[in-house]
Amino acid sequence: LDSGRSDTELTTVQGVVTSFCDDYGMIDESIYFSSDVVTGDVPLKIGQKVNVVVEEDKPLYGLRAIKVDVVPHPLNGNGPSDSKLRVLNGCVASISEDTIYISNIIYFPMDIFSEGMIYFVPYKGDWLKVEYSTEPGFSNFKASSVKPTRCIHAEEVRVTHIRGRNGVISNNIFFTLDSVKLPDGYVPKVDDIVNVIMVESTQFCFKWRAVSIIPAQKFSPTPCGITEQSTLDLRNARAMTSTTSHLILQFG
Repeated sequence: LDSGRSDTELTTVQGVVTSFCDDYGMIDESIYFSSDVVTGDVPLKIGQKVNVVVEEDKPLYGLRAIKVDVVPHPLNGNGPSDSKLRVLNGCVASISEDTIYISNIIYFPMDIFSEGMIYFVPYKGDWLKVEYSTEPGFSNFKASSVKPTRCIHAEEVRVTHIRGRNGVISNNIFFTLDSVKLPDGYVPKVDDIVNVIMVESTQFCFKWRAVSIIPAQKFSPTPCGITEQSTLDLRNARAMTSTTSHLILQFG
């Protein structure tokens, strides 16, 4: 270890990768890691067991991994199974036909979603809460339940930007006409006052994606149909997002 870490207390633990998106992730939902600290040639995946060297990083993440060693799966399939349901949070990396991919190894069919989730169709960048179990062998990941990590309902908010098929509501809620539920014949316009159902999603500099947009004057209260979380007003929604209210909309 270099001298810069000489005064830092290090701990070695074993855990499970519970979220992974792009070049960073979380272990046991509490230890942050970046891809550059992962050793070996075994591909990292959600649900993978890892040995971790952890240091405390109060200003940034609380706990941060400085080394992550992947624990390989047994070569044979006669080891003990682990049928206990676990929970992980994962970011949708891609969608192909009727299959949703969190990674090249972690994927599940679209029809695993509850029939009650009438507003939600997964989109790249959405964050999902997955209940799963593991079995010995290569194909060890079995999802049993998938839903958005968070669902929020905001009333009487303003459409602030439109560019092509994409737009922003209240300067901090992204939407795309490619994946949003709208009343028949309605297309959002700048300065429209609307009621929105949104889910947690990584879209450019925004952390929320609208999955339903209804003009406020035509709104009739309808249960979210996605989670059982309490309805939050816009002030609470803004408190949970990063400060994006002064960003100019840019789409690459």
